[in-house]
Amino acid sequence: MNDSVKRILAKAGPFLGLILVIALFALPTESRDSFLSYHNSKIILTQTVIVAIGALGMTMIIVSGGIDLSVGSSIALTSVVGALLLQKGWGAAPAAVVMILSGGMVGLLNGAAIAGLRMTPFIITLGTLGVARGSAKWLGDNQTVNYDSSPINGWMTTVDPHSYALPAGVWVAMALAVLTSLVLRNTVFGRHVFAIGSNEQTARLCGIPTKRLKIAIYALAGCFFGLAGLFQLARLRQGDPTVAIGLELDIIASVIIGGASLNGGVGTILGSMIGALIMAVLRNGSQQMGWPTYFQEIIIGLVIIVAVFLDRLRQGRQN
Repeated sequence: MNDSVKRILAKAGPFLGLILVIALFALPTESRDSFLSYHNSKIILTQTVIVAIGALGMTMIIVSGGIDLSVGSSIALTSVVGALLLQKGWGAAPAAVVMILSGGMVGLLNGAAIAGLRMTPFIITLGTLGVARGSAKWLGDNQTVNYDSSPINGWMTTVDPHSYALPAGVWVAMALAVLTSLVLRNTVFGRHVFAIGSNEQTARLCGIPTKRLKIAIYALAGCFFGLAGLFQLARLRQGDPTVAIGLELDIIASVIIGGASLNGGVGTILGSMIGALIMAVLRNGSQQMGWPTYFQEIIIGLVIIVAVFLDRLRQGRQN
């Protein structure tokens, strides 16, 4: 098999995986009609939004050779911050801006610690995971934060659940995916992200300010995580400090399934979005089939292991 065929198969891998999981749940006759219906497809797209937006930020981090384990905690923290602001009478737009900036602040702290202390992202973000989760519980007094009705509540739903209209969150996720892809592929910033992930030392020798770049990457990714927290708040309609536990695994798995490498330097936004869809289809299909929650978690865990194994195979062939 020549190199061009291998490259085509590598790029088509996420699409083939999506087709495979759709076929897995569409083949049984008892679930075919409900699973393939437009109503269920809209549910899948809506369920993809939070993971997809998180995957946009995680793609930049992983392509740059890093990792962020604090995503779920950041989402919980920003959702609690937003709920508290709405509870105090803030408007939807100012509250949304503060939530996004709060996520960016967590990312900024991660990036500054990683670049400044020269510690591995795994250790720093593992610590931030606990700090952000604890802060969310502290701000929410260890309970959910409720607020009066807000326009934010309608951003993840449609007035008529059986209508063909998609929620605002789906359109926002698609627009951001296109924009982020253009930035990574057609700007100096994007080329530097790939360069630092491919070989940080070489990138530094070429004059790329690697420390500032790392800080910028984590801060920008944090803004995406803050936006994911905003849509988490819109979905639950309350701030919950215990929400999104383990969500970072879904987000990281989406990026790896989409073809990104944990070694850095490789990854696409389109692949990550397909990976997020695969994760949503797996969860939705498991619910349609009536599989218990623990079985769903086993499936997701196996998918993560397979994705990392395939990544190692790709890296081995390249070396």
